[in-house]
Amino acid sequence: MAGLMQKLDMRQGQSLVMTPQLQQAIKLLQLSNIELAEFVEGELERNPLLERDERESSTESLREEGEGEPRELELAAPSADASDSLDADSDMLHGDDSKSDLSGVEAAPGEAMGANSQWSSPGSGGGSGAVSEDYDAIANSSREISLSEHLHDQLSTATADPVDKMIGAHLIDLADDDGYMRADLDEVASQLGVERARIERMLELTQTFDPAGVMARDLPECLALQLKEKNRLDPAMAALLDNLDRLARHDYAALKSLCGVDNEDLDEMIAEIRDLTPKPGHAFTSDTTRAVEPDVFIRQSPDGAWQVELNTDTLPRVLVNNTYFNEIVAVARSESDKTFITECSQNASWLVKSLDQRARTILKVASEIVRQQDMFLAHGVAYLRPLNLKTVADAIGMHESTVSRVTSNKYVATPRGMFELKYFFTSAIPSAGGGESHSAEAVRYRIKTMIGQESADDVLSDDKLVEHLRDEGIEIARRTVAKYREALNIPSSVQRRRILKRAG
Repeated sequence: MAGLMQKLDMRQGQSLVMTPQLQQAIKLLQLSNIELAEFVEGELERNPLLERDERESSTESLREEGEGEPRELELAAPSADASDSLDADSDMLHGDDSKSDLSGVEAAPGEAMGANSQWSSPGSGGGSGAVSEDYDAIANSSREISLSEHLHDQLSTATADPVDKMIGAHLIDLADDDGYMRADLDEVASQLGVERARIERMLELTQTFDPAGVMARDLPECLALQLKEKNRLDPAMAALLDNLDRLARHDYAALKSLCGVDNEDLDEMIAEIRDLTPKPGHAFTSDTTRAVEPDVFIRQSPDGAWQVELNTDTLPRVLVNNTYFNEIVAVARSESDKTFITECSQNASWLVKSLDQRARTILKVASEIVRQQDMFLAHGVAYLRPLNLKTVADAIGMHESTVSRVTSNKYVATPRGMFELKYFFTSAIPSAGGGESHSAEAVRYRIKTMIGQESADDVLSDDKLVEHLRDEGIEIARRTVAKYREALNIPSSVQRRRILKRAG
């Protein structure tokens, strides 16, 4: 039997690990503006060298003009010098065998840390993890789901039409903490550039979501939705909901007459109503419901240019107190004290830089989206252009993962309402003759519009729809038209002809 032996084997290899600096930068990039403010508040409490910047916000205006573009784009960017990208670069990445010692105080406060440096951010433990392609710095943070997230999750599977999804998402974003959607539908239709009937259809769809009663426009509708789900919305109950003011005044005699019921039935109906939830959204409001504030404003100037600017009211501004740093360093005696204050200085400096990088990155991505989707801003949701992460990433010189993080939980206020940035990414349909391609959402919208204009004597088959679309410069296959039509829950031409004839 061969004896056991020890062997020392040296191998050379390369690996990439993520520094705490990059982990923090990625985390900040993914946070919403409200979450960012909470994070910075925590850092202000933990780090004695950080202080709030109470100075007036100063911005410089940048004007960018694209060749051949019909509109100018006016930008307002932060004035502090910083790198324009939060992509992983050499000063944020190092080999997994790199070592450094931060016990000294020779490094100047605010100086960027070198490629071979390691440091501990508050609560990080000083460790660094291996880079993963789909690494998410906040994926492991646990929290309860908000009402908005709960409704958006249901919307993602409720309809296959991206235009309807955008309408539904807009309606959900208009809902208040109680779960009510009290916005004027005419104004919403005008903002989005679609007919009111389509807005109403999407509102009805979202009113079927959980919790029951959500997305109602008033209390009677909220209670009616809950009763409808229980199959208890009969004519007598509907009459009672129409007269809730009398119920509040205890006018039982009038209610019995209006509902056509006796005392016993009325008592049972009132008991059922008392068991309902007048504010269905409150089940999600315990420390999870967050107000939606825009990160970016898009406005049209008198000369027709789209102005893109950050919402500086929601951007936390902090400074590093170098004077205090120098005072503490001068009196520090132990190595542990020196290490602590040095780390505080480095953490504070990096946070300031990360905040500025985050603002610039959001502005860059939003500006490119405006360039790509200016027709939507001008004419409505039917004019969405095809757009994907790669197109934007290539245009601004960033990685797709960076653009993906920027567009998550970031909202833009436009003349057509407030939208999450990710809503502007759509799939493409090629254009006939090699022209500009069309978004799938816009094509679906055109198909639905053409079918909506049919008469019993002029019903369009899928082949006819293909011909009409090609006449408009949209190259599309018949099977794709059929797929879009079915996704829109539109019957075949034979079925539609029968329906129209019966209706006539």
